[in-house]
Amino acid sequence: MICDSCENPAVYTRKYSGQKLCSTCFSNSIVRKTAKTISKYNMIKHNDLVAVAVSGGKDSLALLKIINEMASTHSFKIKAITIDEGIPGYRNEALEIVEKFCAELNVEHKVYSYKDLFELTLDEALDLRENEKTSSCSICGTLRRRAIDYAAKDIDADVIATGHNLDDTLQTFVINMLSGDTTKIGWMDPDTSSNSLRKIKPFCEIYESEIVFYAFTNDIPFQSEPCPHMNEGIRTEIREFLNSLETKHSGVKNNLYQSILKVSQIVKTTNPKEKTVCEKCGTECTGNICSVCNMVLKLKENQT
Repeated sequence: MICDSCENPAVYTRKYSGQKLCSTCFSNSIVRKTAKTISKYNMIKHNDLVAVAVSGGKDSLALLKIINEMASTHSFKIKAITIDEGIPGYRNEALEIVEKFCAELNVEHKVYSYKDLFELTLDEALDLRENEKTSSCSICGTLRRRAIDYAAKDIDADVIATGHNLDDTLQTFVINMLSGDTTKIGWMDPDTSSNSLRKIKPFCEIYESEIVFYAFTNDIPFQSEPCPHMNEGIRTEIREFLNSLETKHSGVKNNLYQSILKVSQIVKTTNPKEKTVCEKCGTECTGNICSVCNMVLKLKENQT
């Protein structure tokens, strides 16, 4: 089997397109697609400082490598930020991987912990929750978003780049639909160029399986140990369901993603929520108190 782009042996086949690629051409295609996505949605502007959120997983480390290469030939700079939730054993390994990889790339790296920012580690927060209907992923996700926002402001970044891929977007869409939280679907538009602090997902049009292969073929070391709390929520089941559909019907993920973009535009224009400022921390939100402050307040009430 020969690569469709050169004469080298092909090592990867995109089932949804039938395209066969060698390792080099495959890697180049991921870089080109990432660059095209950044350009299409105006994700990075001239002289921007991009805060790349790096967890130690395949997606964020692959993104850091690609964004770093782009920064060397374009007019923007990057810094890496990592959020330490305080999960014993799990996060320590990831921090070591990220620190070593950033040193190899000569990228400045800074770590921010839940304990320093919220006076609670994730495990402490889980012990304080009222009941287990509030999943660990829900608590962690809320705190993580605020921690990343804080980190970006601390380093004076213009943009936050995360490694969320196409599969992540599909899973989030299904979760919002199943939970009845349709308003959030209006926030899924990848073009955030009008926001004061832009949050971008350069991998939003790339399959997770392709990011995995990119990481392997480029010898990117990443944490393979899954989060000990990952199976508490519904996301894992949705991931498996969508993967099963894609195996039987190649390209179904791409089709669903295009539908999400259209639905997001409709929801955003027909059900807008006026943004206000949180009374506690001053960040933008849609109520008097933001979800993060509201959650931390409830957790600390349970602590006393």
